[in-house]
Amino acid sequence: MKKWIPLAAASVEEAKTIEATASPSCCAGTRQAIDSHSSAAADVPSSTIEQESLARADVAVVDTSGWPLIPAGTYILGTDEDVGFPADAEGPARPVELKAFRMAPHTVTNEEFARFIEATGYATDAERFRWSYVFHLLINNPEQLPIIGSPQETPWWFAVEGAYWKQPEGPGSHIEDRMHHPVVHISWNDANAYCQWAGVRLPTEVEWEAAARGGLLSRRYPWGDVLRPDGEHYCNIWQGVFPTKNHASDGYLGTAPVDAYYPNGYGLYNVSGNVWEWCSDWFTNRPELRGSTEKPGGPDMGSTRVMKGGSYLCHQSYCNRYRVAARSSNTPDSSSGNIGFRVAADLE
Repeated sequence: MKKWIPLAAASVEEAKTIEATASPSCCAGTRQAIDSHSSAAADVPSSTIEQESLARADVAVVDTSGWPLIPAGTYILGTDEDVGFPADAEGPARPVELKAFRMAPHTVTNEEFARFIEATGYATDAERFRWSYVFHLLINNPEQLPIIGSPQETPWWFAVEGAYWKQPEGPGSHIEDRMHHPVVHISWNDANAYCQWAGVRLPTEVEWEAAARGGLLSRRYPWGDVLRPDGEHYCNIWQGVFPTKNHASDGYLGTAPVDAYYPNGYGLYNVSGNVWEWCSDWFTNRPELRGSTEKPGGPDMGSTRVMKGGSYLCHQSYCNRYRVAARSSNTPDSSSGNIGFRVAADLE
């Protein structure tokens, strides 16, 4: 089993630097973390067929006119706080100018993704590879499931054959009671394919962070600097001792409905916690290459894509990446039970 590198790079040299300095993350490992010789990883069909099916499918007519408008202006990207992870290149904080755009109020749901699959017949990366990562506490009977391995650095993730968006915990599980929850086990490739069909796009990291702040200036969370104002839960994250005990005082062991908790000042739900959200950018830990006024989309190349927002597994004692400025990444073909996506749209 190959060693998992939590943060990826645009070059071999940068990858070595990141591997030596990276901070711990609750994110799942890459697909390369599981032995490439396993039977589940063999004979993976090309995505060319799926791209051709998308080209033949009718583009969905998605009405974005009611989505929250993120106004044009100057936004602060990153943070100078010492609660972050230097290896993630969260700082330094700097101003970036953005054009106005619209952002979906919540992540794509199981119901919405099901319509995409029905219209196109698209097969996700989890289906093509025949496995995806499932968090160990969400598996009731692990001895009865085909588990093919775990990443060395994050052994709480099980690579389960047959786990994909419609079977989030593997064979025998379903989403019938979670149609309004975020779709998970979605790779960056899958999210991008959905965008092609729906006539929308993934937000850049700068756009995501500007929208997530909800009009607040340099606050730690979308609602302010206090995690639980008046003792009330404002997001779906881990409570307890990670990764062995989650007493779920926020109401959810796994995902929550996409519109759970209070929206931020722009009307966006769950930009902190619940599921990681893909951005369009390639990831880099070199601050000077991240998004800027001149180049809001970040670097031209890389080996992993940016993820923002944290998930239901983030915990203050281990991975407090549910902060607005926090960031992580994964390879475009990787998927797990805590990765979904939110979409954006240009103004007409």
